[in-house]
Amino acid sequence: QVQLVESGGGLVQAGGSLRLSCAASGRAFSSYTMGWFRQAPGKEREFVAFVSNSDGNTYYTDSVKGRFTISRDNAKNTVYLQMNSLKPEDTAVYYCAATRRYTRAPYPTMYNYWGQGTQVTVSS
Repeated sequence: QVQLVESGGGLVQAGGSLRLSCAASGRAFSSYTMGWFRQAPGKEREFVAFVSNSDGNTYYTDSVKGRFTISRDNAKNTVYLQMNSLKPEDTAVYYCAATRRYTRAPYPTMYNYWGQGTQVTVSS
């Protein structure tokens, strides 16, 4: 069982930066592929990025490539999402998620565990 708690959301102007954190409880954090997803009002939850359990490879949705960076610190049981050059269309609730079943996991159905979400609002 894994419990995930996100933090670091807030209100920022367009062009600004935020760093989201997701702290995981439980054991064997390094065995989990960790992902970030987001959901804007009236829209479906969409994939943002993941970092794999086996080799630390990362993968991003096209709209955030070059602006967002996902990383993990296995010693701290934490995954991060550094978000730079933020745009109003990045506004959403951001969720972290964990799965042991997949090394590459760009779909929400691949994940077993979810955090409660943190709001990111980017003003124009």
